[in-house]
Amino acid sequence: MSEFKIPEKMKAMTLVAYDQLKLAEVPVPQPGPGEVLCRIKSVAICGSDPKMIHGGYAWTNWPPYYPFIMGHEWAGQIVALGEGVDDFKVGDRVAGEAHVGCGHCENCKQGHYTVCLNYGKDGHDGGLDMGHRHYGFYWQGANAEYNVYKTSALHLIPDNVSYDVASMADCAGVAFHGVELAGVTPGGTSVVIGPGPIGLCAMMECKALGSGRVIVVGRGAKLEKARELGADVCIDFEKEDPVQRVLELTNGRGADEVMECSGASDSPLKACKMVKKAGAVAIIATYHDQEASIPINIVNFNEIKIVGSKANPSTTDAVLNFFSSNKIQGEKLVTHTFPLEEYEKAVDVFEHKKDGSIKVVINP
Repeated sequence: MSEFKIPEKMKAMTLVAYDQLKLAEVPVPQPGPGEVLCRIKSVAICGSDPKMIHGGYAWTNWPPYYPFIMGHEWAGQIVALGEGVDDFKVGDRVAGEAHVGCGHCENCKQGHYTVCLNYGKDGHDGGLDMGHRHYGFYWQGANAEYNVYKTSALHLIPDNVSYDVASMADCAGVAFHGVELAGVTPGGTSVVIGPGPIGLCAMMECKALGSGRVIVVGRGAKLEKARELGADVCIDFEKEDPVQRVLELTNGRGADEVMECSGASDSPLKACKMVKKAGAVAIIATYHDQEASIPINIVNFNEIKIVGSKANPSTTDAVLNFFSSNKIQGEKLVTHTFPLEEYEKAVDVFEHKKDGSIKVVINP
């Protein structure tokens, strides 16, 4: 029995067609076995959200139906438990992951549940749920007052971390997964290309993991934000060649690792040119162009490791601890908050980088 009074209906921001959003009243979902009902406190807008609204993911079948409730970077409070739930309790403050793998395929068993082999499937086989849930993309998301989640998607929020900051666990986790895959050289030189929310998190994570010097490549207000948050060197690519500058700063050797977070089609090529022999490049961003150039002979002759990085598997607890210890300065990343009713305005501010926006958060 829940100690919270749960209504039958709730407000939700629904996508009813490409470029058409509607605030609707819909039934509050009920948790099933292994699930909990959460009161959504904060939802951070991701760069993928405007793209999805505009139809940029039509080729992926996102959204799978209309009306659809988006929102995948969120934090909230558990208000009701489904059957068999004993790993969380009513009242727990939690941050959620967007991906829950089937748990049974080879990839899931190896911990790669964001690339679950049963992605997109929704069904049961022998009493086991064999599907993969991708909340906010393929499964109902958090742009509402309540939503139901599998407990495997949830992580307890440290007491000193606000809901607004905790809603960025997905964003910071995406950065951290790429940083972990590339590796950070203690005392070495790391480069982050693109000081958006993910790049700023990557910069702070590289410092937290012991990088001796973090160089950030970008421009404008976000490059200044990187400087404020602790970047050791900032390179404005509109004023100087970032490849040449990185090579100068490293005496021609190149950076130990490069985190590509910009999504610019020429950035993977630049990353490969500025990294050292036997260095690593993490491709953390997503790209408007389906193809990007890579200097393949440089990659081969210099034995450069290039890693693709999808989402944030097994990173949430680590980044929540980074928020708690202020190694990621979350409060400085949240620049705007809006109620659910002003979602369209919030997306406009975020998408068009208005008023110095970095991370825009919805409070349903």
